[in-house]
Amino acid sequence: MTEILISVPELPESINQAVVIIWHKKIGEFVKQDEVLVEIETEKVILEVPAHINGVLTSILHPKGDIVTNKQTLGYMKAIKNTTQDTYQKIQTKKTNIVEKIVDTTINNHTLQLSPSIRRMFYKKNIDNTHINQKNKLQHEGDHLHPLKLENREKRIPITVIRKRISERLLRTMHNTAMLTTFNEVNMSKIMKIRQQYRNLFELKHGVKLGLMSFFIKSAIKALQSFPEINAKIDNNEMVYYKYFDINIAISTEKGLITPIIKNVDCMSMADIEKKIQDLISRGNTGQLKLSDLLGGNFTITNGGIFGSLLSTPIINPPQIAILGIHTIQDRVISVDKKIKIAPMMYIALSYDHCIIDGKEAVGFLNIIKNTLENPERILLNI
Repeated sequence: MTEILISVPELPESINQAVVIIWHKKIGEFVKQDEVLVEIETEKVILEVPAHINGVLTSILHPKGDIVTNKQTLGYMKAIKNTTQDTYQKIQTKKTNIVEKIVDTTINNHTLQLSPSIRRMFYKKNIDNTHINQKNKLQHEGDHLHPLKLENREKRIPITVIRKRISERLLRTMHNTAMLTTFNEVNMSKIMKIRQQYRNLFELKHGVKLGLMSFFIKSAIKALQSFPEINAKIDNNEMVYYKYFDINIAISTEKGLITPIIKNVDCMSMADIEKKIQDLISRGNTGQLKLSDLLGGNFTITNGGIFGSLLSTPIINPPQIAILGIHTIQDRVISVDKKIKIAPMMYIALSYDHCIIDGKEAVGFLNIIKNTLENPERILLNI
């Protein structure tokens, strides 16, 4: 049998390490080709490491919790031909049955000191004898142990790598930027009417629901085109102005907040945008995002409105210099042409680095988004 390395996938330059979070197979278990062996977590995403062959996991060098680096060896497996899989599994089953008999006999006879030959067999066959001690403990102490009646007043779980990196980046932003947030509000009546009128036809034709994010992204593109100084980043002592539009959208997952990218979004239709958003959300919630989905981006949009947030001051996603916050839509009393009306209103917020962007540009940026959302025909006419 040929021994095969199990290695950490190649990580990009911006990611230095990862943490082993789970092994899906135990030593001695058969593994099918492309079956996931182990999962590792970087500061951006969870990566699955699959088996490249049919074989047996022979060793684990880095168990759960270990920190690993680029291309580091995680363990080894040995190749087994497809024709021998059934035979191998039968042998393993027979071996397990033999071990169980030995364990039961040993415990029933209260003979806890295993003979050297049995210990050698356990070692050679990678058989874990932990369950012997467990069975013995239950056999001899079960009648004497009483459950502890203590209240579970705390629950402790390790902070994930993703959550640590999020915290570090946010703190770095707060300490290294003169962050300021400016606000505006949007009358969403026309967009709500369009969605109500065309949502069924849109979904029937394109196979995806007509959401709000495609409107927000399209309006943000118009604003970025008008204010190129916001579509930028700082690189040491230089300002880098992007001539393309890769937009990050914030997605909340069980592992934490991530901001995957929709690339070249200015060239996409609203249907294409909605399909891409659903794809990113689906893969984000199932841990299927790739590093290429998360690295880069020019400008971020975060929608706290889906959780009911009325107003917030979003924190810039470095090295970007601004972020747009979208909030919940509520019916409010407003004045329209000096008449009192009730309309679905929404607050929008732009957080920006005041060292680079002046208040005039920030207010103008939000005004374009406001005017575009309140007159969505401008998106269709590109005016």
